[in-house]
Amino acid sequence: MLAKQLCKKGILGIAYETVEGADGSFPLLKPMSQVAGRLAIQLGAYFLQSQYGGSGVLLGGIPGTMPGHVVVIGAGNSGAHSVQMAVGVGARVTVLDLDTRKLEALDTEYRGRVVTLMSNPANIEHAVADADLLVGAVLIPAAKAPIVVSAKMVAQMRPGSVIVDIAIDQGGCIETIHPTSHEKPVYQMHGVNHYAVPNMPALVGRTSTMGLTQATEPYLAMMVQKGVERALAEHKGLAKGVNTRGGRIVYDEVAKAVGFDRA
Repeated sequence: MLAKQLCKKGILGIAYETVEGADGSFPLLKPMSQVAGRLAIQLGAYFLQSQYGGSGVLLGGIPGTMPGHVVVIGAGNSGAHSVQMAVGVGARVTVLDLDTRKLEALDTEYRGRVVTLMSNPANIEHAVADADLLVGAVLIPAAKAPIVVSAKMVAQMRPGSVIVDIAIDQGGCIETIHPTSHEKPVYQMHGVNHYAVPNMPALVGRTSTMGLTQATEPYLAMMVQKGVERALAEHKGLAKGVNTRGGRIVYDEVAKAVGFDRA
């Protein structure tokens, strides 16, 4: 286990996922979340094709036909970018979240083109049953993702529908999901295609690398110019990124997730 080795070697480990910006956002996680969110629609559309066991639905439809229905659970960075891509291809889009501010922002941006719903079991069950493409985009920083879509809900989806679980890096938010690979990205359960590759951004390595290095460079420059300890002392957001120090895990949620005691 990586965490165990970092502790064993006494490494000062700063995690991309927990470095915070002044506004409470996660600037180093943001580029990969954006990439994964956009890819979710691209990949979902691909695996909706009949030759991959999909239902044969074209997300954007054509004149005289109903467009496909994309349901996005989670309106953070990944979810918002999935919504943007889905709207862009002409799909019907429903997005669910617990944060009314995020839903209000999407409602304002798309002016009624997106249905926004509070994320609760009843709304999720209703939306999931009608989804051609379901995107799981629930994120709790540095912690395991909660299961928000049950196996029973998945079983109610139409045959050939597709699930893309962006939250698979944190264990996934769909009960029927388990990690897949780039070599074998999809499996079927309850007649539904499940896509759950943990490192989705690797599919578009050029874009991902450029986005990530641009976000990382200011922090690296700060640590080079000031020294690591001074940079951590002066930048509270960077200091929150410290996960391991002196042989211990010092970030509560990470310690809980990997079963370690916090220092």
